[in-house]
Amino acid sequence: MDTALETRDLTIRFGGHVAVNAVSCTFAPGTLTSIVGPNGAGKTTYFNLISGQLKATSGRVLLRGEDISGAPAPQRSRRGIGRAFQLTNLFPNLSVLENIRLAVQSRARLGLNLWSIWSSHRELIRRAEEVLETVALTAKRDLPASALPHGDQRKLEVGILMALEPDVFMFDEPTAGMSVDEVPVILDLIRELKTRRDKTILLVEHKMDVVRELSDRIVVLHNGSLVADGEPAAVIASPVVQEAYLGVEASR
Repeated sequence: MDTALETRDLTIRFGGHVAVNAVSCTFAPGTLTSIVGPNGAGKTTYFNLISGQLKATSGRVLLRGEDISGAPAPQRSRRGIGRAFQLTNLFPNLSVLENIRLAVQSRARLGLNLWSIWSSHRELIRRAEEVLETVALTAKRDLPASALPHGDQRKLEVGILMALEPDVFMFDEPTAGMSVDEVPVILDLIRELKTRRDKTILLVEHKMDVVRELSDRIVVLHNGSLVADGEPAAVIASPVVQEAYLGVEASR
């Protein structure tokens, strides 16, 4: 099986605390891997090491076999790693449409010139509007991003990620803070991405029903270490996960 993304002995220490401890994992195109574990397990830190927000103490990150461990976050993004954050990461004073336009424009390698003549880029405008429709935000296209309720901001961030068209999609609790009726929009988008067999999806999610439904595979972190890795049913049923993640005392 092809490997899109790999971490080898990835480790980060903060003082005497090892937040991620020698985690080795491979991720293949066409798969969705959920990374789960209790609070403080190292899930978001592991994401930050992969996407370049944090620099590893030791270990490596490889993208399509190329070592990108020394590359800063923007360079990793250009190479195909797309990250949606636990907290929204938007241009708050720009309109919803302009946020998407910038992502489409960046994907097309035209730079971030807000004042470029968009009439000469009709195809890019069409793509931006298509993404807006996909994330159900067309009606709010002219609002500043800061005026959106939290759930819509999360949808906009997913829209920006889709507009960038990365090879690796990384979602850090994409449904956090959303109302029950908003969650299906995000889950439907992730399901649709799964149908593109050339894309690799990593998902940090606390909702186990979401994890069960979407995952091809589950990786469990506990105290910064990888403690389980495999098919969803087997991993969820394993004693180490019942105890470490679900808080159930494992039978002796």
